[in-house]
Amino acid sequence: MTSSPLSPYLRDFERLADLETSVHSLLSSHGQEATFHHVKAVAQKAAELAERFSGNVEEVSAAAWLHDISAIIPNRERIAVAQGLRLEVLPEEADFPMIIHQKLSAALAEEAFGVTSQAVLSAISCHTTLKANASKSDHIVFVADKIAWDQAGTPPYLPDLLVALEASIEAASLVYLDYLWEMRARLKVLHPWAKAAREALRADVSKLQTDKSLRF
Repeated sequence: MTSSPLSPYLRDFERLADLETSVHSLLSSHGQEATFHHVKAVAQKAAELAERFSGNVEEVSAAAWLHDISAIIPNRERIAVAQGLRLEVLPEEADFPMIIHQKLSAALAEEAFGVTSQAVLSAISCHTTLKANASKSDHIVFVADKIAWDQAGTPPYLPDLLVALEASIEAASLVYLDYLWEMRARLKVLHPWAKAAREALRADVSKLQTDKSLRF
């Protein structure tokens, strides 16, 4: 039986009944305690947002716990692993391998954690960039990740994002995507999924505004 490209990163890993404990075991065995604390914060925030916006709490919680498990794969090895898994590697991902971690996390969720839910895998695989025609769970995990971000200090986009949350989860997603667009000249890459997600959300906003004006 041919071993998976992920097998070297899963030696001695045993999945436990409790997802949080299993994720902690995997991440801590690779020296990723900081990542564990981040995913815990994202899982808590995702559950809150799911309650607030009538989302699927179980779905988004699972996706949030698993969204960054590919931190166990060193950045320099990610493109080779993705190619070994026959994942699509976009030029932007080849140029900036950190971004492909969202796809690798989804692959690990399937292989190491037995995830079969396409909704969960979708939310994991676009949590950094979002994508066009995103589901509510996709939006919730995306926004939770941006609120509970993994860097020091307060995110510069956070005040506007929190205001937008008063309107909808989609409005909050658009705030972050607009922030990326405004920063694009300073970014290493602008992922095409993020660009497509922004264009789709802006089209939705424009249509909503047109529909409202036609009612009055």
